[in-house]
Amino acid sequence: MTPAEPATIRVLIADDQRVVREGLSMLVGLIDGVSVVGAACDGAEAVRLAEAHHPDVILMDLRMPGTDGTAATAELRQRLPAARVLVLTTYADETAIIPALQAGARGYLTKDASAEQIETAIRAVHAGQTHLDPAVQERLVAAVISQPPAAGPSGPGRKPPDGLTAREAEVLTLLASGLSNTDIAQRLYLSNATVKTHINRIFAKTGARDRAQAVRYAYQHHLAAPGQ
Repeated sequence: MTPAEPATIRVLIADDQRVVREGLSMLVGLIDGVSVVGAACDGAEAVRLAEAHHPDVILMDLRMPGTDGTAATAELRQRLPAARVLVLTTYADETAIIPALQAGARGYLTKDASAEQIETAIRAVHAGQTHLDPAVQERLVAAVISQPPAAGPSGPGRKPPDGLTAREAEVLTLLASGLSNTDIAQRLYLSNATVKTHINRIFAKTGARDRAQAVRYAYQHHLAAPGQ
């Protein structure tokens, strides 16, 4: 028996600039195991094409005429919850990042991303992971730590909040510093499966939907600090 071929990742592109749509279609179409199933010029067309073609990943610009990318992302989350939105935009300020993540985007890149970074992000988002450009994560963290601290911050000698165990708090701190599951496993001498279990429990206890929200939680509760 020969091993089954991996399924092709179906990608839809949404951008109001024709040259960008065509350039991305060519670039993404060259990635092994990835096919472009459509290209939309605004958010409304992105929703229509997504319902027609059922893409796995939607590369979504944010600032488009009519229905913008954030509104389209929220609509897609309701209509096609299996589709994963990866934002690809010029803007990396918190007024764009936070609403997009709240609307349901699973990844966020800026348009200076390389072809390799776009491929990595598509594969990560398709695999159910959250993928944030480092500059985007920096802006998100800066926005969070500029807010007043949550009541009862954690500190030395204090119990972690929301029933987190000491080990879960340690995993969350490392996650917030940008380490991957594999890096965390190596740092704490744990298996990848154990780290994944800890992260799932962290999500359940903190109410985080994904890694981006977990990072936000860590900073709000002083489980992480700038420069860690």
